[in-house]
Amino acid sequence: MKNIFIIPLVFLMVFSSCASRKFKDVQYIPKKEKKEALSLNVFQPRDKDAKNLPVVIFVHGGYWTEGDKDIYGFLGRNFSKHDVVTVIPSYTLSPKANYDTMASEIVKAIQWTVDSITNYKGNPDNIYLMGHSAGGHLIALVSTNPKYLENTSAIKGVILNDAAGLDMYSYLQNNPPTTEYNYITTWTTNPEEWRNASPLYFVDEKSPPFLIYVGEKTYPSIKEQNSVFIEKLNEFQPTVSPIYLDKKHVPMMSQYFFPWTYRYDEIMEFINGN
Repeated sequence: MKNIFIIPLVFLMVFSSCASRKFKDVQYIPKKEKKEALSLNVFQPRDKDAKNLPVVIFVHGGYWTEGDKDIYGFLGRNFSKHDVVTVIPSYTLSPKANYDTMASEIVKAIQWTVDSITNYKGNPDNIYLMGHSAGGHLIALVSTNPKYLENTSAIKGVILNDAAGLDMYSYLQNNPPTTEYNYITTWTTNPEEWRNASPLYFVDEKSPPFLIYVGEKTYPSIKEQNSVFIEKLNEFQPTVSPIYLDKKHVPMMSQYFFPWTYRYDEIMEFINGN
């Protein structure tokens, strides 16, 4: 009985791999700049004539304390079928880094993409940021807070997938950080830093277009923070409306494992429309 499910799954993985070429562990921050080098994986379509393709930079989640870029190869393989180049960076996790260090590293991954993605068939002027959970927070932060990216012209759109941390200022006032999930290290105990870490307070007319997914069965804090973020965003992007899905938090990401999910069609419509 197990083979009924295993054989199609293996076929799906092999078929997906045929559509893409993977470049693993490409350094974007060398060891001379950090104790440990940081790297990223790049997935490009195998079509030898392809060039100038749109680019998605995907940032993984995991409470800012865990996660691994190598888990998300399925995303790169599936985007390759849509003629999209995918960049999936690692970043330093808490307690070795706080939110500010993580965000600064993501900016360097973006800069690497701008400088180097033509070597992988991508268009450096057509970059989209995508993130799940904590990764959603980091991409929302760097694309709104001018401390990180004064010029966001290369960022054509931001795709939030059940993003956490959009208003840490309000959340941590009501739930002061503790050692659980290394929150004191990640956010500090300084309320001003909580505000600096919150994308909500930096949304303005310069913010890139957003596509936002929220799980109907996700954590209450994620639903609440997405709600206030969208309300603020609508002051400048009145047509943005969240796409609610009947899913919990983790399935909001695992749904992308399957290439036939309608999410890829929605994202391509977003990319083609911007």
